[in-house]
Amino acid sequence: MMKRSAIALLAFAIAAGTSSLTAQTVTSGLRGPTPLNDEGPAPPMLPNRNTSEREVRNYPEQPPVIPHSIDGYQVDLNGNKCLSCHARARTAESQAPMVSITHFMDRDGQFLGSVSPRRFFCTECHVPQNTANPPISNDFIDIDTLLSRASPGGRR
Repeated sequence: MMKRSAIALLAFAIAAGTSSLTAQTVTSGLRGPTPLNDEGPAPPMLPNRNTSEREVRNYPEQPPVIPHSIDGYQVDLNGNKCLSCHARARTAESQAPMVSITHFMDRDGQFLGSVSPRRFFCTECHVPQNTANPPISNDFIDIDTLLSRASPGGRR
């Protein structure tokens, strides 16, 4: 009997809590005034950066980001527009950086004469950069800054 009462009381508390959550609205933060159980309007799409500047990498092994617009680029089984500038044979003409030598290795570590099929779809790892300001502040510190702050013993 006591167990049933406890279960009924718990179910009532959950139901009461759920109904109060659906009535709440958040007036600050990323959602703005949108109620928690509603989906707010999507923010407008901002343009991508379009520059020839290379972005600094934030950590070792980070894939370089794409500093220019790639709108309309074909990157599929039939072709890869990126390679029209970044292929080894085209870099002298385009002045674009050549794709990494790691992109010429197959899954067994053997080097190929052309870009490996497993590295053919550039936007799986490399992404264009947007002009949007971050919606929240960020205190990320890149590895070089972090290491320069540390003393030789690893302490600050």
